Amino acid sequence: MRIVWITFLLFSALSLAGRDIPMLKKDSLEVLIVKDNPELFYDSLQVKASRHKITKWLYDWMIRSENKTDSSNLLSYEYYKTFENKTIGSITIKSLDVFGPDFTDTSKTTGIWIEQMANKLHSKSNLSVIRKNLWIKEGQPLDPNLVMDNERLLRSLPYLKDVRIIIKSRPFNNDLVDILILTKDVFSFGLSGNLEDIKHGEIGIYDKNILGIGHEIGTKLIAHTYKTPHIGIEAYYAINNLKGNFINFSAGYANNFLRKGFFVSFERDFLRPRSVYAGGLTVLRNFRSDRLNLNDFVRVDFPLNYLFFDSWYGRRLMLGINRADSRFQMTLSGRIRYVSFYDRPVPDLNNNQFFANSTFYLGSLSFSKRSYVRDYLVYSYGITEDIPKGYLHELVFGYDRNEFGDRWYSHVYLSTGNLFINKPYYFFSSFGLGTFWKSDGVEQGMADFKINFISPLFNIWNVRTRQFIKLNYTLGINRFEIEYLLLKNRDGIRGFGSKIGKGKQRVTLNVENVFFQERAILNFRTAFFSFFDVGIVGPDDQSIFKQSYYAGVGLGLRIRNENLIFKTIQIRLAFYPNHPSDVGSMGFLLEEVSKTRFYSFQPRGPEPLRFE
Repeated sequence: MRIVWITFLLFSALSLAGRDIPMLKKDSLEVLIVKDNPELFYDSLQVKASRHKITKWLYDWMIRSENKTDSSNLLSYEYYKTFENKTIGSITIKSLDVFGPDFTDTSKTTGIWIEQMANKLHSKSNLSVIRKNLWIKEGQPLDPNLVMDNERLLRSLPYLKDVRIIIKSRPFNNDLVDILILTKDVFSFGLSGNLEDIKHGEIGIYDKNILGIGHEIGTKLIAHTYKTPHIGIEAYYAINNLKGNFINFSAGYANNFLRKGFFVSFERDFLRPRSVYAGGLTVLRNFRSDRLNLNDFVRVDFPLNYLFFDSWYGRRLMLGINRADSRFQMTLSGRIRYVSFYDRPVPDLNNNQFFANSTFYLGSLSFSKRSYVRDYLVYSYGITEDIPKGYLHELVFGYDRNEFGDRWYSHVYLSTGNLFINKPYYFFSSFGLGTFWKSDGVEQGMADFKINFISPLFNIWNVRTRQFIKLNYTLGINRFEIEYLLLKNRDGIRGFGSKIGKGKQRVTLNVENVFFQERAILNFRTAFFSFFDVGIVGPDDQSIFKQSYYAGVGLGLRIRNENLIFKTIQIRLAFYPNHPSDVGSMGFLLEEVSKTRFYSFQPRGPEPLRFE
């Protein structure tokens, strides 16, 4: 193991030696503007920009430059700020084909027949659907923060690959500006599948943008050779931004060997710092389930039968605090969570019941600030990514009317994420401390500390590379017997399936180097990666460093086509030194993985800290 550590440290030191300077292509926005909007943009960007010294400089800086270190600076906050407070005269939306054109060459077409056929089969997003997701309106003064937030919102929609908002001054009225919104869909129809072993597998189909109207539908077949029903189903339907109110609706039904039940959900988030209110409502009725909800880490063999109701509402407070900072947000939120069980396991030996009938009242006060820095080749493969920077601090208090004894709840959560000054290193950290408490003591408490580091792009033998480092420490305080920590989740050891290593206290370190390959085949881009994971887990009443450690080291390949809705395909080979008896020393896995998301610093409905 010492040799593995030394090899890793040497490799990491070598990997930080280079810095990448990607090249940008010459843009062809003026071709699209002249071709599709002759009455609005009667001239090319280049010709019009050359008429004035400032706009010519902006043109050279934004479009013609070929030595920028970050292509996301194409349309930055500084660019939008040059049009601040000018009146928006018109907003035009142009949707590009899925395959062929991009924002660096909008006139490009594909010569591959299968991509040409996919373009014909694909239903482009209805322009009215895009328009209902706009906060910016004709006749309003242009707010650069609002434009940036709106572009990020559009980019977060599941059926859009990327978005650009381009602003042009009117030639004969410099106080008016016209806005062109370029959007690029993903091919929204997808297939999914999973084969865990010879006994259990699933296959599904879904569409994230039915007929271009922004609705989602999906269904899957789930099979098990021994458990009944041997072949079952899951299905869902979802609407993004219902009737332009920024409320997301979803509903689903399941009947398979894991669960039988249905749910309905409405959710509106604090999508931007100026959002006034947010809230949500979820009703879940499970007649048979292996867990309390899909996100719960506690699973049981006993079929749970229960009703779950969850509702929350939050509002922005405008008390004059930090009024000069438009990105600051102070919110007050409340939540009611109700659960009633009809069938459940018996309590443990200490008469503790994780699955208890309960009405849980929660309130929170949060302070947040968030802005976004654009980058690429972080978690995606060349498309624009919005990296949040800022903080979210919250105080949460609650009262649980529990059949096994009423109790209070409180926690404090602090988080911050920023780029180092003058360096594109991203550093996120968070700390949470919370517990339920009664007159005779505390229960189900926890402390959690996280660090997340992302390096800038750098070169190793002319290959663009990033390094990711995560450190996490979690401590359970008087948790129930059924609650424990493992090393096999997404923050543990990759591919490590052991249940021998479990406890109420855990520390993990994950290090990964990703090597983004330049060449693509049919727009499928690849990235090789190496990783080193180490973790320690044990009881909460002993030093964590006196427990046995487990580790994983390995290599892998990820394959991704950003034009498709499919998840990333990952092939991974791992070696586990000092492995427990219920796992082998080697592991090989072919799987689909979802894209990792940044922590958003977005205010939320109050809920307890998650022990997982």
